[in-house]
Amino acid sequence: MSWFESFVLGLVQGLTEFLPISSSAHLRLTAAFAGWHDPGAAFTAITQIGTEAAVLIYFRKDIVRIVGAWFKSLTDRSMRSDHDAQMGWLVIVGSIPIGVLGVTFKDQIEGPFRDLRLIATTLIVMGIVLGIADRLAARDETGGKHRAIKERKTLKELGIKDGLIFGFCQAMALVPGVSRSGATISGGLLMGYTREAAARYSFLLAVPAVLASGVFELKDAGEGHVAWGPTIFATFIAFGVGYVVIAWFMKFITTKSFMPFVIYRVLLGIVLFALVAAGVLSPHAGESAG
Repeated sequence: MSWFESFVLGLVQGLTEFLPISSSAHLRLTAAFAGWHDPGAAFTAITQIGTEAAVLIYFRKDIVRIVGAWFKSLTDRSMRSDHDAQMGWLVIVGSIPIGVLGVTFKDQIEGPFRDLRLIATTLIVMGIVLGIADRLAARDETGGKHRAIKERKTLKELGIKDGLIFGFCQAMALVPGVSRSGATISGGLLMGYTREAAARYSFLLAVPAVLASGVFELKDAGEGHVAWGPTIFATFIAFGVGYVVIAWFMKFITTKSFMPFVIYRVLLGIVLFALVAAGVLSPHAGESAG
């Protein structure tokens, strides 16, 4: 991998990690369209450490408060009813599904799941799911001629059951094209949470899973065509761009719907299917050399 490729892929990772459009799919597609080798699951996981570092800094006050309360709850029983302490436990519980499934399906994630036809399918299907969830949220928030405005849930109402559902939604993002934020936000909206609550928990829930995945994949970095230097460079690029995207996205969702992302996902999936069907792209483009 050249330094230019690592710059572009780091930029793509930072731009797409927090948007509901799938960073892993866009890394895979960028390489395929440019005629580069597939950067692979290890490169993706390690560069995600950069974007999660952006989460740690952006949500630092929340994270410090949650971690502090969680540790206190281990020895102080009165703290176990504290919302922040409970959030700490819920992030742990919600991280279990992706941890178990990530290890179980590691070979599929690094191989068959990177087929461009599967990515096109997940882009479209999960785009439609996000669209439905967004419409239901908008209906509750605006009401209608014969409907009263329905109050949606906040993170203070999050329990173990919903935390696990969020976790299984996040685990779906092991398949490129699903999108970690897209799946968890969709799940949150369908369970009746506000856009801001679903997005915030989505980002917090991703921290342990992504950091663990990145550390786990460190042993495979530098193998094949992806060297350590370009990987680290891409990770720093992803961090800087990712921080800007988080700040923008959290403001965007307070007043806007997810429909632009829904339309983009569906159109990209259709275009990808058309290119593969026409023989312009091989469904396994770049994989043989990766």
